[in-house]
Amino acid sequence: AVSSVGGGGWVLVSGGSGVLGGVVARYLVGVRGVRRLVLLSRGGGDVGGLVGELSGWGAEVRVVVCDVADRVALEGVVGGLPGGVSGVVHAAGVLDDVVVEGLSGERLRGVLAAKVVGGWNLHEVMSGSEGLFVLFSSAAGVLGAAGQANYAAGNAFLDGLAAFRRARGLSGVSVAWGLWEERSVMTGGLERSDLARMRRMGVLPMSTEDGLRLLDTAE
Repeated sequence: AVSSVGGGGWVLVSGGSGVLGGVVARYLVGVRGVRRLVLLSRGGGDVGGLVGELSGWGAEVRVVVCDVADRVALEGVVGGLPGGVSGVVHAAGVLDDVVVEGLSGERLRGVLAAKVVGGWNLHEVMSGSEGLFVLFSSAAGVLGAAGQANYAAGNAFLDGLAAFRRARGLSGVSVAWGLWEERSVMTGGLERSDLARMRRMGVLPMSTEDGLRLLDTAE
């Protein structure tokens, strides 16, 4: 569980420049006492305010532009961290909604790269560690979602990856999130009709407080 995070190594947060990445980073440092944190993202992003906040709480924070789907780049990051890695939170993701008839190989690969390839790469760089390993999946992988066959497949893989790790005695938790109240790049385009459709399916917005409470108890 996230509540068991410990050790003096670094904790990697993929998707670290995103809204949920920031939420998780604040939680890990402010609540769980993580003191060495790496925020990974493909494009960087303006996280100066977040870094200042976390540093003020006593954490050493590194911001690294790295696509976790790039195995060589990821290994380079991990190899340059003194003390090694003691945990991973994989919160990276890409959306490219399209009906199945229009789902080209390129659009499939673009979404799967972040979830499937990135998740597997993080698994391999952490394969010798007993540290925290949390995967941010989605209810789309269980319930399905209109126009999101690629995204659903990627998240279903993460659920399977967590089970795969646990069957081998490794840590692994996959949290199939529903809709967060806090708007992000991935949910910012949702219109009222989208939210109404999700409510009819029983998917209601979840507060940050409730989300972190669930994250803390996941195991």
